Amino acid sequence: MADDGIHELAIIGGGPAGYTAALYAARGALSPVVIEGYAAGGQLMITSDVDNFPGFQDGIMGPELMQQMRAQAERFGAVMRTEDVTEVRFSDDPMSTPHELQIGSDIVRTRTVVVATGATARQIGLDSEVRLQGRGVSYCAVCDAAFFREQEVVIVGGGDSAMEEATFLTKFASKVTIVHRREELRASKVMQERARTNNKIAWDLGYVVEEVLGEDAVSGLLLRETDGTATKELPCTGLFVAIGHDPTTALFQGMLDMDSNGYLVQQPGSTATRVPGVFAAGDVADHVYRQAVTAAGNGCMAALDAERWLAEQA
Repeated sequence: MADDGIHELAIIGGGPAGYTAALYAARGALSPVVIEGYAAGGQLMITSDVDNFPGFQDGIMGPELMQQMRAQAERFGAVMRTEDVTEVRFSDDPMSTPHELQIGSDIVRTRTVVVATGATARQIGLDSEVRLQGRGVSYCAVCDAAFFREQEVVIVGGGDSAMEEATFLTKFASKVTIVHRREELRASKVMQERARTNNKIAWDLGYVVEEVLGEDAVSGLLLRETDGTATKELPCTGLFVAIGHDPTTALFQGMLDMDSNGYLVQQPGSTATRVPGVFAAGDVADHVYRQAVTAAGNGCMAALDAERWLAEQA
């Protein structure tokens, strides 16, 4: 932080994108402050085994990965604040009038900002779903499919993502059942056809998940007819929920450009937003890949973009 109390860089968010941005910025002598939020660590804090993050041959637990990334950034001088930003006031000329981030009664003034607030997977809304997260309940087929080799699993959802993840799961699982509350699917005809012609995929349309069964691990689901009261049990060892994600962007409504689903829009070939000195990184701007490693890579890019932007203003 400069003698005038103005930071060179502030990072909002504490997941893979935020911590990687902090690491690169700290090593670049920007002395970043990271307002990681009370939900620091993001979705990986509810992820058990992570086998697809490079550098960990035997895998690593999600919370441990986040702790290591955080500590690595701190090693080079990043300052962590486990608080939530409650309001932002962006400037059109942050070199003369810095951006302001409100944290309770405190104000952080900064010339550049990396927004890395992430996105949250939508949940069904069951207590049993929450209790069995990481014990058979997953929100990412690409992340966890390999743990269910030759097992019977269920995917909940009716859109393109659900069809894509169901098809991907058939590479590992012996059977994949798609459960959707309506008889009609929202997925495109191409994606529906791909799923319907896969002999490993079964269908329970017109049903909702009433309960996730199992004590220490998922053993099945209790399904209820959407238009009735009849129920049935469906044995499975894995439940994949694919009903969408919500980017954490409410704080930036009206200030940063967003797409129709609320994801922040990056400028072509950059992590920059339309506001000078403000950059977006990770799942908050990515509705396609949503992987820890892509979020980390995007965080690296945002830190480098911020560093170059500051150099250009000098």
